[in-house]
Amino acid sequence: MEDDLICSLTRQVKEEVIENYLTERCIVGLQIEDIQNQVEALKARASKTGLRLSRLAYLMTHRDMTQRLLDLLKIPADSPWASFAERQFTRGTRLIRVRAFTDKGRFKKLVLEAYQRFHGYMEDYRKTHGELMEECKAVNINIAKFQKNFDLLTILSFLKSMDTQELERKQYLGDNFTADEMASIDQKLYLPPIMLEGLGIHEPLTLPHPGTIGPSMEILASDVFRKYEASVRSLLA
Repeated sequence: MEDDLICSLTRQVKEEVIENYLTERCIVGLQIEDIQNQVEALKARASKTGLRLSRLAYLMTHRDMTQRLLDLLKIPADSPWASFAERQFTRGTRLIRVRAFTDKGRFKKLVLEAYQRFHGYMEDYRKTHGELMEECKAVNINIAKFQKNFDLLTILSFLKSMDTQELERKQYLGDNFTADEMASIDQKLYLPPIMLEGLGIHEPLTLPHPGTIGPSMEILASDVFRKYEASVRSLLA
């Protein structure tokens, strides 16, 4: 009877350890899910930011001037942001309305305003990107602590000593596992750190402040107007 009592107590302790494991795992899992949601939100923000570059490139009217724009902003050709300059601009982005006495003056104001909005969107993107990076680091620290605090091999040994029906009844791992999945459960319990590389997250650009680059943008706008006046007047219509 004493042996039965010891076995019972040992089992209760192990079950409590597993309950604690699952509770902590659930918390970490929710943190990982939140990071994944933030990644998708950041990608959407990158697209909105890129549209502002598409609009600016559209104002250049021709490829040679678009390249001058990219060179002026120091956006490398292999940067994922550069691809937005090649995309066809859609009127889904809100139109910018400016006033001036001449079409040339109006066009210059339009280019400057378009750049200022692109710069503003990029700075907002940079802030959100940085916040996500910091949260990702924090969650990875939590994952490392979680893996360290629980002896996964002991837990696996205990789980595998239970028959499948009992395992499902106690819902230690839910009731959706097949026999093949149960055989590889050790792999399923492992929580890898979050790796944001390869998820298509764009690094934010370091763009010149509008006040600093303003004169250069005006020169570029003047050159576009002079060389492609008919095209400029058409888009201003």
